[in-house]
Amino acid sequence: MDRHLGPHFKIPAGSFLVFNMFATSISILIIDRFLYPTWQRFIPHWTPTPLRRIGIGHVINILAMAASGLVETQRLQLQVVRTHQPDGPVVPISGLWLVVPLTILGIGEAFHFPGQTALCYQEFPKSLKSTSTAMVSLPIAIGYYLSTAIIDLVRRKTGWLPDNVKNGRLDNVYWMLAVIAVVNFGYYLVCSMLFKYQNLEKPNDIADLAH
Repeated sequence: MDRHLGPHFKIPAGSFLVFNMFATSISILIIDRFLYPTWQRFIPHWTPTPLRRIGIGHVINILAMAASGLVETQRLQLQVVRTHQPDGPVVPISGLWLVVPLTILGIGEAFHFPGQTALCYQEFPKSLKSTSTAMVSLPIAIGYYLSTAIIDLVRRKTGWLPDNVKNGRLDNVYWMLAVIAVVNFGYYLVCSMLFKYQNLEKPNDIADLAH
């Protein structure tokens, strides 16, 4: 992909993750200062509880994986040189297209992780309040280990992730992750419907999340 911005500047490949972090930071500000107050004003009967925030984050993450798959599919369609010329010309598609799924992912994280932190802090006993915020890092750590295992399995069982991405099918990886995210969201819905808030006036309102 063409990573140039103008004739003299080229975005380093590893720097694209900055767009994700930037989107998360801006989204948290907008959500906290504008979206939630507006939400509570116009839809007071459907408050943005922590579980609902996490659920919205899951849905947006699924959209991010689908967007990544679409961008990669478009890249493969425009790719002219593949297996026999691994050092061929750059695929004629701007690398800025990667900003779209990274931004969507950042928005999802702006819903998901603050919601997760709020849920842990709200539901843990008072004596474990400091420990509750640290619990958010636990599923992140587990996720890193699981992602490593999934990528290793994909590399061993398929040809989707060779050393040269031009010869692979990265789009299939993204679609696979989208399917996993959908299954994970279904599991989350089941757990959220069975969950009962201990420190909320209306503990059963999360049942609406499945509808």
